[in-house]
Amino acid sequence: MRFCYLSSWGTVARQPNGKTPPVERRGDAFEHDQMMAALRAALLSQLGSKAHFDDVAWDDPAADWTGYDAVIIGTTWDYWDRKSEFLDTLAEIDAATLLLNPVSLVEWNLHKSYLRDLKTKGARTIDTLWIDQATPAAIAAAFSELGGDDLVFKRQVGAGAEGQLRLAAGEVAPDMPHPMMVQRFEPAILGEGEQSYIFIDGEFSHGLTKHAANGDYRIQSAYGGTERILQPSDTDLEAAKTVMAMLDTVPLYARVDMLRAEDGGLMLMELELVEPFLYPLQGPELGERIVSALRRRVAR
Repeated sequence: MRFCYLSSWGTVARQPNGKTPPVERRGDAFEHDQMMAALRAALLSQLGSKAHFDDVAWDDPAADWTGYDAVIIGTTWDYWDRKSEFLDTLAEIDAATLLLNPVSLVEWNLHKSYLRDLKTKGARTIDTLWIDQATPAAIAAAFSELGGDDLVFKRQVGAGAEGQLRLAAGEVAPDMPHPMMVQRFEPAILGEGEQSYIFIDGEFSHGLTKHAANGDYRIQSAYGGTERILQPSDTDLEAAKTVMAMLDTVPLYARVDMLRAEDGGLMLMELELVEPFLYPLQGPELGERIVSALRRRVAR
């Protein structure tokens, strides 16, 4: 069997046909390497050396998607600036072989307005404003409407805190050229940290808490964030499962990111279905779970 893990040129140490200049690998490219190591080890364990898990950039002009039993969207860490091209490529892959997660689910999840959809289904989310143009007037209005003096601005299509900004009331904002979503800064991110629940084929795999480095609030490894294994309470795990149950389609993989509210309950931060890092070091069975799920889906 042959599987493909989609990445981007900024995460792999090769270029298409050697025709473009080298691209320096990202500082957090080790996350990509950890995922590939876990998947390849599991595939070798289950199917032997005749099976392959290739690492291919999503925009590689030489890629032949028909040669794969399934393609997984992995570390495609540049899609947010090339959304239309990315979706066109996914549609091409979807027509050629099994794409996971499916393009319809990806298209819905690419834009963070999916949070509004989940809220209508009963998910507990953080109060959010949606700003198409982050003008000084719109920024001032956000402070007034949300009733806080410490806000976080995030791209409506984005990931990894790319283009994210934390602003205090009265602070002069730099240019924000993209449509943004705005939320009050939640102090819990600096205390307990953000909780992540990893699901493979609809089943809980493992959990972790993510903590920001001293002097920062962003929990991604690119900004010095660190992780710890989480053994969630039944109540907390049920909160994550409730979010998963709101999906009409069971994804191959999902990461439910949550944050503790003042009343002790969990609020949904993100439901990551496109290219989330799934933390194989905190979940040593992750690779086996994914490969087993892939084999089941290919056999259908």
